[in-house]
Amino acid sequence: MSKSRMVLFMLLCISLLSINALAEDENFSVNISASKFLGSYLVNETGFALYYYQNDSSLDGMSTCNDDCAKMWKPFYVENLTLPESLNPSNFATIERADGSKQTTFKSWPLYLYSRDSSPGDAHGYGLEDDQWRVIDPANQPELI
Repeated sequence: MSKSRMVLFMLLCISLLSINALAEDENFSVNISASKFLGSYLVNETGFALYYYQNDSSLDGMSTCNDDCAKMWKPFYVENLTLPESLNPSNFATIERADGSKQTTFKSWPLYLYSRDSSPGDAHGYGLEDDQWRVIDPANQPELI
């Protein structure tokens, strides 16, 4: 095999491995994304930002976002949590909300999706309501309780 064909073959192999790695990432129900402005933050399986609400600290990890709030800030729940190796499964749990539905937590913070994020990578909810809504930085998120 000529040197140029060998290089092309290796490039093809590398690109196929990259595509496969990307496909595997899509299987995670929670993953880490990064942004120039936000740094690293948690996303759901389709790449939408996961948020926490500062007011939830007043109820020791129970959601204070109900009724109209929960229509704008949809409680995030995944039954079968799948994570990349960079996330520790022991940081995740499930709580029961006031309405009886379930919600996934990270370090005891209930997780939410913002209804006005329309594309993967959007984080339009970050800093809303006097900076009460924040994305989850998995490396620096304090334990709630």
